[in-house]
Amino acid sequence: YEQLLKEEKTAINELSVFERKVELWALGSSTTEKVLKLPSHRVSVDKTLENHLPEEVVEFERFLQRTGGRQGGWDDDDHQNFLKVWTKHKGRLSYMDEALEYLCGRTKEDIQQHEKWYQEFLILHERKKESIKKWKEKLQQEKEGKLKEKEKSEKMLKEEWLRCEEAQKQKAEERKRQQAAIEAWKKQKAIAFAMEQASQLKLEEEKKKKQQKECHRQFHVKLLLERYTLQKKEKEELEKLEKEKREEAKKEERKRIALEEITKFQKR
Repeated sequence: YEQLLKEEKTAINELSVFERKVELWALGSSTTEKVLKLPSHRVSVDKTLENHLPEEVVEFERFLQRTGGRQGGWDDDDHQNFLKVWTKHKGRLSYMDEALEYLCGRTKEDIQQHEKWYQEFLILHERKKESIKKWKEKLQQEKEGKLKEKEKSEKMLKEEWLRCEEAQKQKAEERKRQQAAIEAWKKQKAIAFAMEQASQLKLEEEKKKKQQKECHRQFHVKLLLERYTLQKKEKEELEKLEKEKREEAKKEERKRIALEEITKFQKR
């Protein structure tokens, strides 16, 4: 963008220089007399300007170069006298007699040739003025066109800047949303982890309670089993003792009976 502005500024400066030079050439062109009163000299057309100026301007300047400048190769006094008489008679043929009186050193053919040059001068000069006018209008249009292009470019750049700013804003908002989503996900993850940990602890606690309950049950069963075994053993020992007592009693009874039988037998 800065490069475009620089190129535009350079082009405008060049056009301004061309305009000033053309205006200098066109000084006094509003009236024929002022044009013809300029000093007689050969005008050189700058090659760079020649490539940029209108064809009519270049043609006029080349005409001056070929024909001896703005006075057609005549000295200032002769040309001014010719101009005075020719203007007085408004270009009618009646000017010739009076012109010969004023221009003693000039022949009729010289004056006719100078008149022919002057008429061509006026035609080319008028073309030059019209061409410069159109050229200036064209330059103005180009300048306005470039100004519009510049405004359009600035508008496009502004729109692009606004789009970029909006895109940056949307990106920032998107980053905020993503960050918020990440934070929410982390929070949810932390809550889920905490709940999982709590659930795991609860399961472990329940498992521990079950294990303790099972241990108590097994211990109780063991106690019952041991008590039952002890009672059974005591019962068996008691039954054995009673059996032994009964056996002993039977043995004593048999012994008593045997003694009684022996006693009875002896008494016989």
